Parts: sequence; structure tokens; C-alpha cells
Amino acid sequence: MKLGFRKHPYERMLHGGQKVEYLLETDSITKRYGAITAVDHVSIHLKRGEIYGLIGRNGAGKTTLLKMLAGLAKPTEGSYRIFGESEEKTASMRDRIGILIESPGLFPSMNAMENMKIKSLMMGMNDEAFMRELLRDVGLEEVGKIPVKKYSMGMKQRLGIALSLLGHPDLLLLDEPINGLDPQGIVEIRELIARLSKERNITIMISSHILEELSKIATRYSILHHGQMIEEFTHQELLKRCCERIELRPSDPVKACTVIESMGITDYKVLDKSIIQIFERLDDSGEIVLELAKNNIKTLNIAVKNEALEDYYLSLTGDARSVG
Repeated sequence: MKLGFRKHPYERMLHGGQKVEYLLETDSITKRYGAITAVDHVSIHLKRGEIYGLIGRNGAGKTTLLKMLAGLAKPTEGSYRIFGESEEKTASMRDRIGILIESPGLFPSMNAMENMKIKSLMMGMNDEAFMRELLRDVGLEEVGKIPVKKYSMGMKQRLGIALSLLGHPDLLLLDEPINGLDPQGIVEIRELIARLSKERNITIMISSHILEELSKIATRYSILHHGQMIEEFTHQELLKRCCERIELRPSDPVKACTVIESMGITDYKVLDKSIIQIFERLDDSGEIVLELAKNNIKTLNIAVKNEALEDYYLSLTGDARSVG
């Protein structure tokens, strides 16, 4: 089903007559609450159309970062720019940012359309056809007069997303939208987010403590740990790091690369100048060792690895506990 959102009446991405390279960027943005540093000098860059995943367990700083970008909290240090504009100028462009942080602000005794109408009036809008369009697109067109208090968690999250889309946003900030959902609800929200990005080119920043789930929709990620961003990577890089591979530590890595290439192996890379990761011919580890030995290169260690996404996350954060 195609999403039927309407174009905003002015050009979205122009700033001083020039295309803006990043739709959102932060420069060492920091937030302290007394002696506690919730977000510690985080710098991120989002290009238009990306689905950007903020990964981190509860308390990592994800919600605080999103609140600052949404204008709900002021940075203690650092700055951010959205649509190429400074923090101060962004305040006048808040209709271009859809927000769903923590739980949706819903009136439980009212139905979906009534909640939509109240939010629309607050925004100075009164387009009932567009509201029904949004409810249809998030799968709530048939709920009728059922009050929100009788909705499932997934239905409430979908209504929250519909509310965040009322202003025709370019940027959508979603804080743990799949938290607490059953498997079916997770699939529904995931598919909705993917459609919003693909069909309307909406840039989305979504936080979660579940890397496995975000890996199914995000195009780029950053990992927050104790308020700091410890790594940023693309979806392709994530798959590469977690896929099955041979990890080899030879006595002479430079010479070993020459031997490996002579065997017709091209899909490999060298880590820390000592470890070679090979992503093809995974059943030929014995042959590789023999070929290295023929060239007087000792194999100090070799193993076939297939790191799970959760294991990768834990290796970065140094945390032995499970994610969640």
C-alpha cells in the first residue's frame, strides 16, 4: 500500500540557495544533570532519507539525545543543526520534525480520530481527509469509535506515529517504538517505518536497545554507551563485521596478504596490522595454512567465526550482560 502524504508547500532542503549536505548534525552535543552526564560530546551526521539507529541499553543517553534534538531539553554544551539551521532557528521549523519520544501522548477515553483532531487543532490544521489518510496508512482506519484505552500497545504506537506525521515532517524522531510490543506488533511497526522512509524519503532517527531488530530496517547506526558514542557504522559494515569469516593471525601479515591474493582470494581485510579476516572460501582454511607454510609464514592462530549481532554489541561495550 502506497503512503499518501502530501507535499509541504515549500522546498525542504534549501539553505541560502544551496543544498544541505546533512539534514541533521550535532557537534559535541552534551547534556548534564548536576553531576550526571547523560550525553557526553556526541557528534552525529544524518543524510536525507536515512534510517539512523541509535543503539544502547536503557540509560545510555538515547532518549536524552532525542529530547535535545526535539527541542524538549537544552544542551549543556555543544550544538546541533537541523535542515542546515542553528538550534535557535530550528525552533521556528518544528512542524518539519515528527516526534514520538517515550509513550504517545494520547487521550485514553477518546478514539483515534478525536486524538488526531485535537493534535491538528494545536498545530493550526483542520484537514480531516488527511487525518483519515494517516490513520489508514498506519492501519487504524477500521477502529471507529473504540476508545484508545482499549487499544493494544502496538495500536497505540501506530497512532502515536500517525500523530507525529500530521505536520508533513521531513525528520521523524522515534524513541523505542517497538519496546513492549509482541512479535506481530514489532513487525507492523518495522514495516511502517520502512515504508515511511522508502515511499516518502522521510529521514528517521530511531532508538532501540535491540540491535537485532534495528538491523532489519536501519541504514546507519551509532552505539551509545554511558552517554558516549563509541562507534558509528553503515548497515553494510555491520553485516560485514558479523558475517561468517576466517580470522587468521600470521607471523608476517604483509607477506601473507600476497600469498592469499595468489590463491585468488580477494574478499579480505587486515585488522590492527596483525589479523586478516577472509570472507570467502571458508572451507579452505587448511589449504590456506598449508600455502602460508610453503612460503615460510607461520600461522599463529586461525578460526572460523560467525559473530551474532548481540555479541558484536557486547564486544564494543565490554559488557558481559545480555542486551535488553
